[in-house]
Amino acid sequence: EVQFVESGGGTVQPGGSLRLSCVASGFPFSTSYVSWVRQAPGKELEWVTSISPGSSIHPYGNFVKGRFTVSRDNALKTSYLEMTDLRIEDTAVYYCATDQAGSHRGTGTQVIVSS
Repeated sequence: EVQFVESGGGTVQPGGSLRLSCVASGFPFSTSYVSWVRQAPGKELEWVTSISPGSSIHPYGNFVKGRFTVSRDNALKTSYLEMTDLRIEDTAVYYCATDQAGSHRGTGTQVIVSS
């Protein structure tokens, strides 16, 4: 069974930073793409980024504008999302998933950006 456990969320002020983590199990992590998606209150699920198995391919949603960096450690079956210059509109629950549609996503980690 595919599982993700996300962590690292919290409450930060605008301009702040957070590093999210997700630990995966139940599928061949080292040979699979991993995606991050998010869902803001009252909004649809939104793709944030994906990272290829070897980390060489990592596109981002247009709204990221160079503020986020995705990475992974295949030995630890973990992906990371480093977020900087956070904005109020980044407030959402962030999930890891097996594709851009958010399949098999975990329970997520809450990020609140508020002054």
